[in-house]
Amino acid sequence: MTDSSNIFQSMIDLASQPWHWSVSGVAITGILFLLTFMGRSFGVSTAFKNFCNIAGAGKRYSFFNFDIRNEYWRFAFVLGAIGGGFLTSVFLSSPEAVGISEATIQHLQQDWGIAYPQGGGFLPESIFHFGNAKGVLLTIIGGFLVGFGARYGRGCTSGHAITGLSHLQLPSLLTVIGFFIGGLTMTWIIMPLIFG
Repeated sequence: MTDSSNIFQSMIDLASQPWHWSVSGVAITGILFLLTFMGRSFGVSTAFKNFCNIAGAGKRYSFFNFDIRNEYWRFAFVLGAIGGGFLTSVFLSSPEAVGISEATIQHLQQDWGIAYPQGGGFLPESIFHFGNAKGVLLTIIGGFLVGFGARYGRGCTSGHAITGLSHLQLPSLLTVIGFFIGGLTMTWIIMPLIFG
């Protein structure tokens, strides 16, 4: 092997290893600082509004009537996130399943009948596959609720919890508290009703 291929392989090996959580924290901080410096706000759900503008919704509803040229950077950000996720899953994915505690694995299996994903997966295939009508229905309902909630709440978790809180916005603080209440309600009340 040549020196350049050895360097490339070393970079791939380094990128494919688990990194400390603080690396992503520093990266998010840097991105947020740059966006704030440029007068932009971090958040992905606003892209939904942008796509509605492109589709012509601004002709009927003033909410979608704005200058889309100021949002081109967000399209690049969202496409980069999708492309980066795809490239990572294809070229840098770990053969190991997501590392969660043994107690959680046993709880999912014994109490809810959910098999822990083994290798190359994040979601339990026993639920999330096209042959499982319950899983498909849960995916559709969950996707709708996430999309509707993000627009109704004027932002998603990344927008409120990262940008809003760092800018000391009270509505974002209240929204993030709501996120945690919703998450706890889902974990302790709704999920046991669905899977228990």
